[in-house]
Amino acid sequence: MRVTFLGTGAAGGVPLFGCGCVACERARLVPAFVRRPCSALIESGNTRILLDAGLTDLHERFAPGDLDAIVLTHFHPDHVQGLFHLRWGVGARLAVYGPPDSEGCADLYKHPGVLEFHALAKFEPLSIGALTLTPVPLIHSKVTFGYAIESSSGSRFAYLTDTLGLPPRTETFLTDWRPHGLALDCSYPPRDGPKNHNDWTTAAGVIDKVKPQRAWLTHISHTLDAWLLETGASSPRAAIAMDGDRVDLQAGLDRPSS
Repeated sequence: MRVTFLGTGAAGGVPLFGCGCVACERARLVPAFVRRPCSALIESGNTRILLDAGLTDLHERFAPGDLDAIVLTHFHPDHVQGLFHLRWGVGARLAVYGPPDSEGCADLYKHPGVLEFHALAKFEPLSIGALTLTPVPLIHSKVTFGYAIESSSGSRFAYLTDTLGLPPRTETFLTDWRPHGLALDCSYPPRDGPKNHNDWTTAAGVIDKVKPQRAWLTHISHTLDAWLLETGASSPRAAIAMDGDRVDLQAGLDRPSS
């Protein structure tokens, strides 16, 4: 299974419009530090699945037939905004799977165009080509799924973004499932008070409980990037994912490469 992090940014991305912090200024000077809307491409054999559709240039990145499906974590705009242009295409319909959100986002359900929406159920596996995806519920302000993804060769990857910790049943499922790789929401540096996403401390706690072979932090805000720059902090538990990073996963073995 190959995972490509197409985008690793929180809502607003990096650089954030109008912000002059050290992380935003760095991203303006060095394109490698730009963070686009959080999304990933999952490939195994001839199967290609896009996780989340927040990138606004999907119609330019992918030709008709390039994707077997799009799978959504939830319907917040920064995870679906690329669908608004894509839907007006012509030709074969494109399957879009996601959580059972009756509201969706704006008028996507009313005017789907070439998109064909399907609601998933928590813990009920979906097979698409060489990949099987099991939706697991997360803790967010809108109904949200993470995905436990397994290839036909047995490699396992969990994608968990937007969430604040994990519900008990999801935590138990993933701990028993034992992923080879884990991508996890980590939007903020350590902080106190209510929040809708993991901070550095909460993310570390999730990784400690699930115990993947390797982990990557994603859905990263400019505040976390600035904190990492200013403190020099690093995690023994996880790598900081960057846009364009790619990792090849095998059952029992992972071989990361950028």
